[in-house]
Amino acid sequence: MNIKYQIIKTALKLIPFKWLPHNKLADNIWSLKRFIQVHKRLPTKLPIYNDVLFNIKISDEITDPLRIFTTDKEFVKLFVKAVISDKYNIPTLAVLHSAEEVDSYNFPSNCCIKPTHASGEVIFHKDNIQLDTDKIKAWFKLNYYDLPRERNYKSLNPKIIVEPLVFNTENPSDYKFFCFKGKPKMIQVDFDRFYSHSRNLYDANWNEMDFSTKPQKKLATLEKPKMFDEMLVVAEKLSSYFSFVRIDFYTDGQQIFVGEITHCAENALGTFYPVEAEINASKLIFS
Repeated sequence: MNIKYQIIKTALKLIPFKWLPHNKLADNIWSLKRFIQVHKRLPTKLPIYNDVLFNIKISDEITDPLRIFTTDKEFVKLFVKAVISDKYNIPTLAVLHSAEEVDSYNFPSNCCIKPTHASGEVIFHKDNIQLDTDKIKAWFKLNYYDLPRERNYKSLNPKIIVEPLVFNTENPSDYKFFCFKGKPKMIQVDFDRFYSHSRNLYDANWNEMDFSTKPQKKLATLEKPKMFDEMLVVAEKLSSYFSFVRIDFYTDGQQIFVGEITHCAENALGTFYPVEAEINASKLIFS
């Protein structure tokens, strides 16, 4: 394995990322090159966390029409409404389809603005703060697929979605449920994501894990959410259509909102702290 790894690693070094065209074969080479760079090993067919994500990413599963549909931040709300209930959707204030619509739209105070066709891009518009409409309009030229080669993003039409601030804050805690074969197995909680980001992991019984996928763990004990059992039910119903997927939530103890459905968490490049904890997480998820 070490010899095979060294041969493949050396061969891939000879292929610069910029030389790779945008097709499935090149996407898979790109993904293999990045996997080796980050994880210092070859991916396997074993039920190991990043390996399972990698194999979904390079297979036709990532372009399953339902995965593509639910990648879109507008359309995923239709899926949530159809499968369980519209009450779990964050209200949509507007969907903008062009730069001209951005220029003519009167953005409300205290709203969240993001592209439906990308990940990680967001603007929190607050009172008396100048809105960067040039940045918003630039999102129409963004094809997020070009960055991580996640092919479920490749054919999405560029749109901008406007929503109210969830629970009137731009920094709610994220509850991310990793589900395997329709069963929630591990929960990731992200705190202070845009300020002083920390992260804890829990099992489906809300037992805190002694590892994380981010160096900083929140030291204070986090109580189980008041609506945790309902979140488990929602996650189970939504994830039952996929082999392995992440269902992302926000809750204030009185309401639950589905933030999005994530099909290839951290682009199969997530790092565990400590590194060997990936095996423990994999046993938790895939057993």
